[in-house]
Amino acid sequence: MQRKSIHTDQAPAAIGPYQQGIRVGDFVFTSGQIALEPGTGEFRRGTIEEETELTLKNIQAILRVEGMTLEQVVKTNVYLVDMAHFSRMNAVYEKFFSDSKPARACVQVAALPKGAQVEIDVVAAQTE
Repeated sequence: MQRKSIHTDQAPAAIGPYQQGIRVGDFVFTSGQIALEPGTGEFRRGTIEEETELTLKNIQAILRVEGMTLEQVVKTNVYLVDMAHFSRMNAVYEKFFSDSKPARACVQVAALPKGAQVEIDVVAAQTE
C-alpha cells in the first residue's frame, strides 16, 4: 500500500518532525491537533470548549483534503490535561460527532504542547 502525506493550509502546520496526516489505502491517520490557528500557527488559549472546537475544526480541514468528513472517523484519541474538563469537552465533541460516533479513548496527561488543555487525533476510513 502506498503512503501519502497530507498537507493543507486550512489547518496548522506541523510544529515538529511529523505530518498533519498520512493516508494509507482507505485510511487517514491525523496527527494530534491542538487549538492552533491555521495560517499563523499561534496557540489560541481559551476555555476547554473553545480549544476543543478549534481542535476539531483543524481535524475537519485535514480530512477534507482527502475528501473525507468526521462521519468517516472510526477512532479518536482525546488527551486532557484535567479530567475535570471531560463533560465540558464532551459537550462540544458530541456536536461534531452527533450523527456518527466513533470508538474513542480519553485519557488524562501531565501536559500538552503550548500549554493546551486538549489534544485529539483521529483515524478515518474511506467508505463506499
